[in-house]
Amino acid sequence: MDAPTTASADDGTAGDGGGWFTPRRPPQRQEDGVPRQSDASDPTPGPTTTGAPERMAPAAPTDERIPAASTASRLTSTPSPSTASHAPSTAEARQAPTPTPAPTLEVKPPEGGSEKASPDAVLVQRTMAEIGPVAGQVTSYFYALLFTRHPDLRALFPAAMDTQRDRLLKALLTAAEHIDNTDVLVSYLKNLGRGHRKYGTQPEHYPAVGECLIGSLSRYASAIWDEETEAAWVRTYTTISQVMIDAAAEDELRAPAWWFAEVVSHDLRTPDIAVVTVRPDQPYPFLAGQYTSLETPWWPRIWRHYSFASAPRSDGLLSFHVKAVPAGWVSNALVHHARPGDVLRLGPPAGSMTVDHTTDSGLLCLGGGTGIAPIKALVEDVAEHGRRRPVEVFYGARTDHDLYDIDTMLRLQQNHPWLSVRPVVDQRAQLPDAVREYGPWNEYDAYLSGPPGMIRSGVDALRDVGIPEGRIRHDSVEELVAAGD
Repeated sequence: MDAPTTASADDGTAGDGGGWFTPRRPPQRQEDGVPRQSDASDPTPGPTTTGAPERMAPAAPTDERIPAASTASRLTSTPSPSTASHAPSTAEARQAPTPTPAPTLEVKPPEGGSEKASPDAVLVQRTMAEIGPVAGQVTSYFYALLFTRHPDLRALFPAAMDTQRDRLLKALLTAAEHIDNTDVLVSYLKNLGRGHRKYGTQPEHYPAVGECLIGSLSRYASAIWDEETEAAWVRTYTTISQVMIDAAAEDELRAPAWWFAEVVSHDLRTPDIAVVTVRPDQPYPFLAGQYTSLETPWWPRIWRHYSFASAPRSDGLLSFHVKAVPAGWVSNALVHHARPGDVLRLGPPAGSMTVDHTTDSGLLCLGGGTGIAPIKALVEDVAEHGRRRPVEVFYGARTDHDLYDIDTMLRLQQNHPWLSVRPVVDQRAQLPDAVREYGPWNEYDAYLSGPPGMIRSGVDALRDVGIPEGRIRHDSVEELVAAGD
């Protein structure tokens, strides 16, 4: 299912790589002689299959991508661009202030029994409120700066920017706004840092984005922008960048930037839902409940998230449930064009919606639409561990037609007496309401997978019936964070 972003020269920074967002230390690299998977100039052979494509160009950032930065410049007021050709020149940049060391990510101690936002978070949130009414102009200005000042980075993005336009900057700004939300944000940023390797992102790319971020914010939040606000953004963005850089460097020592995967079967369950099974070109470690990003040869540099539809298998095959959605480039390609023999690319696994096998707590699982895919994987995972813990699955759909995998779930129920599967068909898709009719659930760990709207209402419903927030897991933390929830 759809699961649940160089030291710049002559831009107010030192040409030797020094600058505001310069990493505190250079990231570790693989030992000499070991090929770097993420370097487009050092191609890695694909799987030995007929028709396997050559290595694709560095991939683009998509929904989940938060770009990091390592240097920034303050910009003077210039006309707002509508295209890159109107972006201000680097000569208009003002001298950057003295770098401020990056802080660690930590939540400030609560005062008076409630958690108090850090001073930087207050300034960041004030900036966000100021630019909210002109978000579209901020986005256009950001990309105009980025592509004019750093035209070499344009190749990292999709040819058609309409699918990308708002996601990159929105995700970046939202991560900054949540800088005090350590529990969610650190894990989120580490996943992003690891995931960035598949885009071809290198540490030397980071300064450009930070530079253009500061330039865009200073222009459109000029009424409140001052040195204190700028310094808060510098510290915040430096912290974000460093978490991502460190995670990518650590991951580079143990995993490739991406995997090639050959389609071995394509099962069209409904006119718009397919189960696609692939064989990776090398071992692909993951946990049941996780998801990956996937790129097709039809739309290079466009990646989308899909959950694994089974627990790890002995044959190494991976399956995904894909629903073609209107204007969905990747989903339509996978449902209507993919065939056995086609070769896709997979990013690293991500997600924390996994089973804690150290407890005997029951599992309450809510799966909406193709969100049943990772729920099925969780059931298989519990079965493989051989522990008879109760698992309650609510399978939601708008119509009987959308219960495309109900037979599989009912067979699992027949084979495992500890499993209960309840289909919920409602035109309004009120799956959380159905959950309230059963229970009690206060001793269960809850898992939700499906559209973000369903997850939001589901989380609220589960809290209402007594499940602590710490025992509620879902597969779209990234989407909910990026949506500002």
